[in-house]
Amino acid sequence: MIKRSLFTPFRRYWAQERFQLSARVAIALIGAVVPCWYLNASTAVTPLVLGIIASALAETDDNLTGRLKALAMTLLCFLVASLSVELLFDTPILFAIGLFTSSFTFMMLGAMGTRYASIAFASLLLAIYTMLGAENSQDLWYQPVLLLAGASGYGLLSLLWQMLWPNQAVQHSLANVFEALADYLEDKSRWFRPVENLDPQQLRIQAASSNARVVSALNQVKMTLLNRAKRVQPNQRGHRFLSLYFHAQDIHERISSSHQRYQDLAAAFRRSDILFRFQDLMHQQAVACRQISHCLAMGHHYRHSLDNSLALDELKESLDYLKAQKNPDWRSFLVQLDYLFSNLATVERQLANLNNPDVEPQEDTELADSEAHTLSGLWLRVKSQLHTDSQLFRHAMRIAIALTVGYGVIQLLELKHGFWILLTTLFVCQPNYSATRQKLTQRIIGTLGGLLIGLPLLILFPGQEGQLVLMVLAGVAFFILRNQQYTLATGFITLLVLFCFNQLGAGFAVMLPRLGDTLVGCVLAVLAVTFILPDWQSRRLHKIMAVAVTTNRDYLAQIIGQYRIGKKDSLSYRVARREAHNTDAQLSTAISNMLAEPGRYRLAIEECFRFLTLNHAMLNYISTLGAHRTQLDEHKTHRLIAQAHSQIHLQLEALAQQLSDKHCAQPPETDSSLEQALATWREGDDHSVRLILQQLFLIQRMLPELHSLANKLAARTQQAAKTADAH
Repeated sequence: MIKRSLFTPFRRYWAQERFQLSARVAIALIGAVVPCWYLNASTAVTPLVLGIIASALAETDDNLTGRLKALAMTLLCFLVASLSVELLFDTPILFAIGLFTSSFTFMMLGAMGTRYASIAFASLLLAIYTMLGAENSQDLWYQPVLLLAGASGYGLLSLLWQMLWPNQAVQHSLANVFEALADYLEDKSRWFRPVENLDPQQLRIQAASSNARVVSALNQVKMTLLNRAKRVQPNQRGHRFLSLYFHAQDIHERISSSHQRYQDLAAAFRRSDILFRFQDLMHQQAVACRQISHCLAMGHHYRHSLDNSLALDELKESLDYLKAQKNPDWRSFLVQLDYLFSNLATVERQLANLNNPDVEPQEDTELADSEAHTLSGLWLRVKSQLHTDSQLFRHAMRIAIALTVGYGVIQLLELKHGFWILLTTLFVCQPNYSATRQKLTQRIIGTLGGLLIGLPLLILFPGQEGQLVLMVLAGVAFFILRNQQYTLATGFITLLVLFCFNQLGAGFAVMLPRLGDTLVGCVLAVLAVTFILPDWQSRRLHKIMAVAVTTNRDYLAQIIGQYRIGKKDSLSYRVARREAHNTDAQLSTAISNMLAEPGRYRLAIEECFRFLTLNHAMLNYISTLGAHRTQLDEHKTHRLIAQAHSQIHLQLEALAQQLSDKHCAQPPETDSSLEQALATWREGDDHSVRLILQQLFLIQRMLPELHSLANKLAARTQQAAKTADAH
């Protein structure tokens, strides 16, 4: 029992990805610090430790072969960055030119993919680390060799880790997906409150934010699977991971669906417990998703709870009881509740069968690979971003100019420890104003806290041994907190660097300059993101809205085609579905970022939120059609669906064009008789036909307001442009 009580908390921490990264960093730091302490090589500690930190920040997930290639490229970039600094350090003009060129080039490497973006950022970081210790460098090769030694040590440890636990990244990514699904289910369950005057807009905005997190988690697990299990053979472990991913995608589509206007359901059943039972079932399914996430992370076998089955049975009994009342006012609403019950019953079946991937086998297991794998393909990706409309190009220019100006400030004021300015600028300057503003506050508070704590610690632990232990602990804490609590992480990395430079006898000397340089670096970052090719969200919202409408249109087209040929989760269908959810998430993020920008750069906030609400509702309605795909045989039904879809398709095309061009326009004329046919259905129609007609009607009904919002946004944009020209 004692052994189990000790082992369980360890497994719980071990199941978290950030603690595994921190464990690798701890081992690498100890492996660098202990030999230096034993050999009394105090000057080697700093470059070795900083090399480890840079290598850990450059690390991305991949299979063993991919990690080998990434490590080789990382070390090559590190060598170029470090040697360039050593060679040009005493020639300020050439150094400034090299700093601008290398900063811009490294940042543009991000166009090739996330792996290259991480390597590029870490390479710039290592270059600045080299600048910090350039004055104490004994010769040209001293710092580069030690920095690369630290980076190589961590890289080799990471390779060994990959060989020992090759599937950990997949398990963690899948666990994150089910955790995000649980949050989304909880948010959707709040819609089932039988209260009068239910306002769904805030609920939809919150659900759109949760949906964005699910989309991000699904994208991450797809990249992880592409590296390991793209073409797995049956009976291999990768087959189960792939099956879980497809299950999660299907569950996500079903959770995303909306079968009716929820305010109408709340008004109709405010004196019944039926909506509470739907809410309880969704809550139970959210609990199941969290349990699945826990089991995936811990490597345990998942057992589905009987509570879910009981909740489903009780819901079915309540639904049957309401049907037995034969209330004519409830007839249409009960049909919608039947669809919703069927959808949740399918989700329940999928959750119960997660451990049996062969119960519902996936016919098409190919994953869409959007990464470039050839030199020509990589170059084309970079080339396609070399224009001022590219967010990456704008960010690269800001970083390059800000770092070069920062170097000019160092030279002009003859700041001995001034390279902290460049370090702060690199970390604070983000691709948009909102993220930069957040980092700014966190960086200043974290640095100040680290310095205030560092002073008494340097006094209390004057010996080398104590400081080396604190250095390792600070490095580990930084990686534990880096993605969750950046302010605390900044405080710990400040402590680590203080202890590093104290090994060179400069611990107390860098404290005040570090704070001043941090403030200067933050100012440069804010000025860069505000005045150098600024990327205000209001100026690109219309494009994101247009793309969101277009991807919804394409998703709907894929679904309508399958009502003739039958349900098939083909690659083209899954790509269209993912793109629609991706752009919905991008729209939600862009509007949230706009709220953090200065007031004069915000545009029509109420209209933007209303557009987000309607776009997310449309995606929900389309997802409902996708969740209930089935083959229909009646020719008359197909003709009506085709006519309705054709009309919606044309309206969505016109809406997307209107948003893209930023001009006011009249929506295309609609066929009123067709709208009437969608609004009603025959008693003889089966449930699938009723569902399709209903969802198409719900989509059709929101299009006039979307056109109206597009006109309002265009008018606001034109007015803002005239005001800007006047000033």
